[in-house]
Amino acid sequence: MASPTSSPVLVLFVLLQMVLSTVELKPTMTAQTFRHLVGCRKDHTAEGVSELKQFVDKLGYLNHDGAKDDKFDEDLESGIKAYQVNYQLNVTGSLDDDTLKQMMKPRCGIADLRLNGDKNSKSVYRFEAARYEFFLGNLKWPISKTHLTYNFRSSVEVPLDEDIRSICFRSFERWADVSRFTFEEVSDDYIADIEIGFHSGDHGDGNPFDGPQGTLAHASPPTGGKLHYDADENWSTNPGPDEIDLESVTVHEIGHLLGLQHSMIPDAVMYAYFDSGVTKRRLNRDDVHGIRALYGLL
Repeated sequence: MASPTSSPVLVLFVLLQMVLSTVELKPTMTAQTFRHLVGCRKDHTAEGVSELKQFVDKLGYLNHDGAKDDKFDEDLESGIKAYQVNYQLNVTGSLDDDTLKQMMKPRCGIADLRLNGDKNSKSVYRFEAARYEFFLGNLKWPISKTHLTYNFRSSVEVPLDEDIRSICFRSFERWADVSRFTFEEVSDDYIADIEIGFHSGDHGDGNPFDGPQGTLAHASPPTGGKLHYDADENWSTNPGPDEIDLESVTVHEIGHLLGLQHSMIPDAVMYAYFDSGVTKRRLNRDDVHGIRALYGLL
């Protein structure tokens, strides 16, 4: 399963497209924003459907052109059905309570690939019951690049600044154990392969964070090497009911740095959503199969 050869210009274009497709939830886009649209379905017209289209587009399930059209059209129905299929919900094509509840969970900022979309335009691979995915263009680090360096550059200080180094060390080691990669922290003044940091709101990468909940973090596919956490989240190393486990999110985002997209298996590290108060740090079989399918066995 070799990756197609890409020119530097094509790789840059693909990376830009992935960055632009990340989920950018605005602070005003909450469950209450769309509560009045529950039950809305194809051919209905209601105020706020245009914002729903934008939201579904950000999740990766609709090509929204930005028009202020409040009609619940066939494309929106198709996108919601694809989302419901992916997350094993009742496939109605309408915005029901269960779908809205799932959409509003805290999640990674990388958009999904819709599994029942156009397979000719998506690099989506299936192996038996595997549910892992790769980025568009099958992006990965060069075969000769097996040792990746990382350092830390934050624009906002958070209480867990002292813990992030040990958290990242353990998280990188989990991927090193199942892949050909090794990882090394280097000093802040070194040009590392991967840059990690906490940021708040608009932090200069075109994908502003949205405050507590919503988008928790995002990371660029190979070879972008950026991992950003939303500094305004309620992070923890031992999460309570209203806290997000920093290590679980870190393991997930490293998967993106290496080239894995989201898995549709809830127990997989690469599943897009995170529950407060829950830790999910150990790689699932689907995560391991995905990284080895992308780079080969050890």
